[in-house]
Amino acid sequence: MAKLSRNERRIKRHMRIRRRIMGTPERPRLCVFKSLRHIYAQIIDDTPRQGSRTLVAASTLDPEIRDKIKSDNIEAARLVGQLIAQRALAKGIRRVVFDRGGYPYHGKVRALAEAAREGGLEF
Repeated sequence: MAKLSRNERRIKRHMRIRRRIMGTPERPRLCVFKSLRHIYAQIIDDTPRQGSRTLVAASTLDPEIRDKIKSDNIEAARLVGQLIAQRALAKGIRRVVFDRGGYPYHGKVRALAEAAREGGLEF
């Protein structure tokens, strides 16, 4: 049997998490994705009738953040967390379910989550 790559193991963990976590209109899912250079966050309503809809999104590629950061570090993740919280509150979203995307709750993922909490999101 072939050995699974690091990303394949992450995807398996994410699928295991997603069996239990689902975003609803009252409490959508805050999903995190990391690439090698950027970090992305989306707030998603997983209601089956309408299909999954992205309600709010933020990433290090957004112009507000791209101008402020110099590298893909924890500070960049913190800025993404603040921005996603700000945009969610503007849309009336206060409570979310956190989906770490199979990544360990450590480093950039933790910084994003803590900044979103400080920004006013509850999870």
